[in-house]
Amino acid sequence: METRWIEEAQQGDTEAFGRLVAHFRGMAFAVAYDRLRDVHLAEDAVQEAFLEAYTYIGRLEEPAAFPGWFKTIVIRQCQRTLRRKRHSSLPLEVAVHLTDGSQAVAELAEQKEGARILHQSVAELGERLRVPLQLFYFYGYSLQEISAYLDIPLSALKKRLFDARRKLRGALPVIDLASVFNSLYEGGRNMLHIVNGDSVGNMLKQGIVQGDVLVWREIYSAGPNFVNSGGDQERAFRAQALEQSMGIPSAVYIAGCAEQEEKLHGFSRYEEVVLWFEHDLFDQSMLAYLLHWFKGQRLGRTRLSLLCIGEFPGIELFHGLGQLTPEQLSTLNGTWRTIGTEELELGSELWQAYAAAEPDHLADLLELRKDQLAASALPFAYPAFQAHLSRLPSVENGLGIVEQTTLHKVRGGADTPMKLFRQVADELHMLGMGDLEYWLYLRGMVQGANPLLHIDGVEAADNWDFRQVPDFLNRKVTATMLGGQVLEGTADRVAAQGIDVWYGGLHLHGHSVPWRWDSLAQRPVRM
Repeated sequence: METRWIEEAQQGDTEAFGRLVAHFRGMAFAVAYDRLRDVHLAEDAVQEAFLEAYTYIGRLEEPAAFPGWFKTIVIRQCQRTLRRKRHSSLPLEVAVHLTDGSQAVAELAEQKEGARILHQSVAELGERLRVPLQLFYFYGYSLQEISAYLDIPLSALKKRLFDARRKLRGALPVIDLASVFNSLYEGGRNMLHIVNGDSVGNMLKQGIVQGDVLVWREIYSAGPNFVNSGGDQERAFRAQALEQSMGIPSAVYIAGCAEQEEKLHGFSRYEEVVLWFEHDLFDQSMLAYLLHWFKGQRLGRTRLSLLCIGEFPGIELFHGLGQLTPEQLSTLNGTWRTIGTEELELGSELWQAYAAAEPDHLADLLELRKDQLAASALPFAYPAFQAHLSRLPSVENGLGIVEQTTLHKVRGGADTPMKLFRQVADELHMLGMGDLEYWLYLRGMVQGANPLLHIDGVEAADNWDFRQVPDFLNRKVTATMLGGQVLEGTADRVAAQGIDVWYGGLHLHGHSVPWRWDSLAQRPVRM
């Protein structure tokens, strides 16, 4: 769709260009505001960028290159704006440093003089060396992006960057030229990107972003959670529960937590930490935990940024960043927004309420902060955590939203575990369930003396493990008589079958539980 709009705009179709404006305005504003820190200046820069793009779009040879091409225009407009305002004002962060004594005036003057010398030296380079160097160091583009943009081989690009650095090293009175670039320009290599999945992490590591990538491996949407999840006792308890319920080896889990937290504790080495997360509960619970953790740290000069999306152009049902191609993912580079005290406070409150032993704390917080969340950098928190609460057994029949949807899909014709997982995950995409998590729900419906579902060749024993069942994904699934009665509301799942499930920090077990979900009131109620 975007490609067609670009092609039509190149032919002078103003309506097509208007659709491009509407489509890219949000991303353009995010990039501009992150650099200018001023709403009005960012809006002006975006407007100027669109005017420039409209003037020169006919020169764009490849429509697919429009996102990167337009981003370059936006950044260029921001640089012009910064140059215009630099003589009359100081950035807010600099003013704060001056007032609290953490950065001396002499240091600022030295930085300013260093920037002037660097600009002057770069400007004296020939275009052949200057442009690649600016795109790589000043604008933060990857080698692959620059190679495609300038239409030169990767090997030739690396040679040009080497030659440019060699020339500048002779012109500047410094030993480590790379450190000069990193200290004078945002968006360089001194960044840490934290993502939720290996597929996204691996793509980012292929040159889509500058800096290091940390894949955060957790499933906070399953198993017991605690406010202090890093404590030895809490971690050991959670590890044992995940091993019993999901088959994750306890020793592997504990070692993985230690490794990723060691990397996280080194955040102060970076100028910027960017959190890449999505709209669903799987991601939002992870995001809340990380914001809670960062709230307890002294950030110093490390800046926190957030990229959080719930849709992507051309993808009808957006599950997550892992659906995107490297080319699509690269269009998000630089569109994150800076987060501050408000987001850290909100994230910490969400995590503490999510990890609480009673769900009314979270329900009350969501109601109290609903409008604030919607207007903040965390607009997906409310629907994601409301979806979490709907997983509790309902007051009508004891089924949570996952079990209820599963029985409806079986009645509708979904007759294998694979079909059920795909259909339930699509309908309840706000939960962000992976297959391992869904099998945990399915196991609860199949096991015990009074199962709700029957799977051919699978015993209804409490220790049932789908990994031990050959061709499990394609086996026949049918509802039992009890499953039909519970779905009709003539029997109660908890009373008939019993449960033993953790929901955040809430543990419900047995045939009578103190908390249920009231779908009419849209909140948990104490029984």
